[in-house]
Amino acid sequence: MRSIWNGAISFGLVSIPIKLVNATENHSIHFRQIHLADGGRIRYRKVCELDEEEVQGGEIGKAYEDADGTMIPITDEDLAQLPLPTAKTIEIVAFVPADQIDPLQMDAAYYLSANGVPAAKPYTLLREALKRSNKVAVAKYALRGRERLGMLRVVDDVIAMHGLLWPDEIRAPEGVAPDGDVTVRDAELDLADALMDTLGEVDMDSLHDDYREAVEELIAAKASGETVRPAESGDTGGGKVIDLIAALENSVQAAKKSRGEAGDGAEGDGEMADVHPIKKTSGKPSASGKSSAQTTKKSSAAAKKSPSKSAPKSTSTTKKATAKKTTKTAAKKQTSSRGGTGAKKTASSRKRASA
Repeated sequence: MRSIWNGAISFGLVSIPIKLVNATENHSIHFRQIHLADGGRIRYRKVCELDEEEVQGGEIGKAYEDADGTMIPITDEDLAQLPLPTAKTIEIVAFVPADQIDPLQMDAAYYLSANGVPAAKPYTLLREALKRSNKVAVAKYALRGRERLGMLRVVDDVIAMHGLLWPDEIRAPEGVAPDGDVTVRDAELDLADALMDTLGEVDMDSLHDDYREAVEELIAAKASGETVRPAESGDTGGGKVIDLIAALENSVQAAKKSRGEAGDGAEGDGEMADVHPIKKTSGKPSASGKSSAQTTKKSSAAAKKSPSKSAPKSTSTTKKATAKKTTKTAAKKQTSSRGGTGAKKTASSRKRASA
C-alpha cells in the first residue's frame, strides 16, 4: 500500500519512524455530469473573477477571506514558519481506556507501518505495551496543513490510528430528543429485548452494499443495451401511526421466521397467512355468448316480472278454496241441525209410548 505521510511516533524519548497508510477505501460509484442534448461531458474551469480568464494550477495560491470580503493571501512559506512540533511527528500525549473516547469523535482511519529495520523493535514494543495495558494512545499530529487529534490502537499485529475530531468540533445534541415526557411500558421493553435477542449478532464481514451492487447491475445492463426493469419497492410503513406492541410482536415473529425458527404464536406457529387478492368479475362472454353481467341483469328482471304475473292466479285460487270451505261448513251446519230435530222428535215419541 502506498504511504501518504512519512514521519515518526514520539513515545517519550523513543522515536519510531513510521509510514502512514490509508486503512479504508471508498467504493462509491462516481458519476460525471453530461450535456443531455448531445452527451458531452461538463467540465469546470477555474476562472479569475477580475479578468475572466482561465487560470492554471501553478498560478493559484491560498487566501483567507475576512468578514468584510477582503482576501488575505497566505503562502506556504508563511505556514512553514509557524511553530508546529507535530509537523512530522505523531506525538503521544496520554494513554487512556478505550471507552473514554467518544465514538462521535472518530474520523478517518490509518495504518502505521514501521519504516525500516531499526523501527521494528520500538514499533513492536509500543504495540505490545498497548495490548497488555488494554488502553489506547491519544496523540497529536499534523496532516494536510493542520494539526489534528488521533487515537492509536492495536488491530491484529498492526498499530492503527484513528483521526479524532477536536472536542469543540462535536455539537451538543440540543433540541434533538423527542419533546415531552414519553412513557415506555415494561411489556414494550420486554418485546424490544426479545427482538434484540432474536436478531442476535451478525458477522460484520457478511454485510455488503446492496445499493452499490444494484447500481453496478444497472450500468452493466445499459452498457449492453438491455432493457432495465424497475425494481419493486416495498412499503416500509414510514410515517404511519402504528400499534407499537403489534409491530414488535410481528418483528419478533418475522425475525424468527427468517432464521428458520418456529414462532410462539398459537396459530400456525406464528407464521403469517398468505393473502390472496379477490378476483374481479371479468365480464367476458360465457359459452352462450352473454356476459355474466347480462345474465345477472336478465335473471333479476325475470324475478321482478314473475311475481306480477302469478299474483292474480294465486288470488283466484285462494278465493275458490275459501268458497269451498264456506260451502262445506254450511252443509255441516245443516246436517247437524237436521240431526238435532230428528233426535228431539224420537224422544217425544218414546215419552208418549211409555205413558
